[in-house]
Amino acid sequence: MEILDIAEVARRSGLPASTLRFYEEKGLIASVGRHGLRRLFDAGVVERLALVALGRAAGFSLDAIGQMFGPDGQPRIDRDRLLAQADDLDTTIRQLTAMRDGLQHAARCKAPSHMECPTFRRLLRAAGAGAAIGRPRRPADPGR
Repeated sequence: MEILDIAEVARRSGLPASTLRFYEEKGLIASVGRHGLRRLFDAGVVERLALVALGRAAGFSLDAIGQMFGPDGQPRIDRDRLLAQADDLDTTIRQLTAMRDGLQHAARCKAPSHMECPTFRRLLRAAGAGAAIGRPRRPADPGR
């Protein structure tokens, strides 16, 4: 079993040691001992950190990611939770696409004033109704 000190885990994962210590406090990773003041980790921690990074990139909270590991430390990923997160990402993509398209239109619009542009006015009404980005949406992941 290969043992890595915290500096080597930081180098291999690209994460600062402070993040590794925080992840250990949250229960996402576990050290296997110490060498002086340095924490030591099993080399498998690098793959586990990659799973954590993937979960973060997908929008999961650290608490939700922690729930995706079984008591033995092995991944135990709820497929329904993945599908729900994918649905939330689709919603965000649609909202961002609409916002991008609206901004591009507003930038190119030939109307004398944005307030005279029917497309801009529609965007304004949608924003006022909470349909635009920036309003809280239903969290797929409590604790986010």
